Amino acid sequence: MNQPLAYVHPGAKIAKNVVIEPFTTIDNNVVIGEGTWIGPNVTIMDGARIGKNCNIFPGSVISAVPQDLKFDGEDTIAEIGDNTTIREAVTINRGTSDRMKTKIGKNCLIMAYSHIAHDCIVGDNCIFSNNSTLAGHITIGSHVILAGFVAVHQFCTVGDHAFVAGGSLVRKDVPPFVKAARQPLSYVGINSVGLRRRGFTSEKITEIQTIYRLLFQKKYNTTQATEIIEGEMTASPERDEILNFIQNSQRGIMKGYFQKN
Repeated sequence: MNQPLAYVHPGAKIAKNVVIEPFTTIDNNVVIGEGTWIGPNVTIMDGARIGKNCNIFPGSVISAVPQDLKFDGEDTIAEIGDNTTIREAVTINRGTSDRMKTKIGKNCLIMAYSHIAHDCIVGDNCIFSNNSTLAGHITIGSHVILAGFVAVHQFCTVGDHAFVAGGSLVRKDVPPFVKAARQPLSYVGINSVGLRRRGFTSEKITEIQTIYRLLFQKKYNTTQATEIIEGEMTASPERDEILNFIQNSQRGIMKGYFQKN
């Protein structure tokens, strides 16, 4: 669609059936896939790679240079997967020399006023509610839900199928399949509702619950719990995913369940 009230750089590669609304600016070195809708007053800057059938709502800024004082003009990108919706006033910065890109997966919903900083990697089928804020170098798994006003510390990792309650400050890694809430951020159960919606059986959910009871509720330290889980639990993809996540955690995992006296 040729929109006379939008500015599109001649070097931008835009599929023929992309809709661009008035007062949008699209810079050089931008690629936009088929069926995507770009709303009014959107700014898409150098290095954006936007997939097919995406929707980008007014006021969003995609692929701005990182808010990182170490950034030295590297040729980096911001990649958005197919069928992803970016709501109003979302900001997504491109990468730095660390990962060379910021990446949002397929089928994601990034709600209004969220910020995704440089070098973040976000998996598929994620939902970030309003004002979710990701600092730099964060890794988010697939099927992750961040409720409103969640703030994630730089270099943290959030595992697949995790749910983080609204207003949480995420300073430690959040393992897969769990619900995280409270202050400081703590384990409050597994994300059983989300797992059932995604086809996990009752037996598989019970297995995951058993693993996290050993890890968080039996007063073992993390090393003791992982040894028991590895030695006594039958091997499965979910068990191995949890153990690998803990062993590879750079910032340490969040606290276990606790009760106030």
